[in-house]
Amino acid sequence: MTEILRGREELGPRVRSVRALPGYKLDLTFTTGERRLFDAKGLLEYPAYRRLRDEAFFQLADVAYGTVCWPGDLDCCPDRLYQESREIGGES
Repeated sequence: MTEILRGREELGPRVRSVRALPGYKLDLTFTTGERRLFDAKGLLEYPAYRRLRDEAFFQLADVAYGTVCWPGDLDCCPDRLYQESREIGGES
């Protein structure tokens, strides 16, 4: 997917890898090399993200086109993931 994003300097950091953690948290590595933790509990209040309440489904998080996605065309804005996450360490 990084080939698709090359040459798009106007874009903010994009997700390079994701690991779903217990408690509806996402361990994210961004294209900047930053590793950040996103608490997805706030998303569960929105009807569009209702399926994520099933922790087994939440664990299916994957990366496509620079953001986190789940089966059934469910994704989250990469800018939101970056802005609402906190740094947890260097590149993994």
